[in-house]
Amino acid sequence: MKTKTTTYFSADHHFGHEGVIRMCGRPYSDAREMDEALVRAWNARVRPVDTIWFLGDFAMGSSPERCRELFARLNGTKHLVRGNHDGKRVLELPWASQHDLVQITVGGVRLVLCHYAMRSWNQVWRGSLHLYGHTHNTLPPTTQSCDVGVDAWDFQPVTLAEIRERLATVDEEPEEMRRAREQGEENGDAA
Repeated sequence: MKTKTTTYFSADHHFGHEGVIRMCGRPYSDAREMDEALVRAWNARVRPVDTIWFLGDFAMGSSPERCRELFARLNGTKHLVRGNHDGKRVLELPWASQHDLVQITVGGVRLVLCHYAMRSWNQVWRGSLHLYGHTHNTLPPTTQSCDVGVDAWDFQPVTLAEIRERLATVDEEPEEMRRAREQGEENGDAA
């Protein structure tokens, strides 16, 4: 019998980065404690057979050796969407793929993945979702976009079902759609 796999999303671990603890109010005393907690949280959810899309900023302040050691301990087939802190030490890790922006379909849902939040993205009018990192839970989600970084999701990777459950509670529509509706109302068009 074939094992059912799950696809996960995450971002912004900043392995080795002492400053992110203070900057984001993370509950760790130092980077070593944070790194170990993030590895445990990842592996508590992601199995070796699962897939994870990591939306940037894997490490900051970690040596190439430490990056390799942490990467090897993390479960799953790991894909990278590059972030602003993903230098050579991260890019040389054995990711299954690397992208600046990628469009995928998971469970019949179109996804646009980028480290950065976008105001508009491909297929937004047809229900595609945009997942991003970088903002460390400082940008509110819209009905079709959200931050998948660890600061927004209790320091663990998240599934599409969990993302969709959160988005179902949001009223703010994507800016491109909201502005088109507002312009239509200004011109007397029914939205």
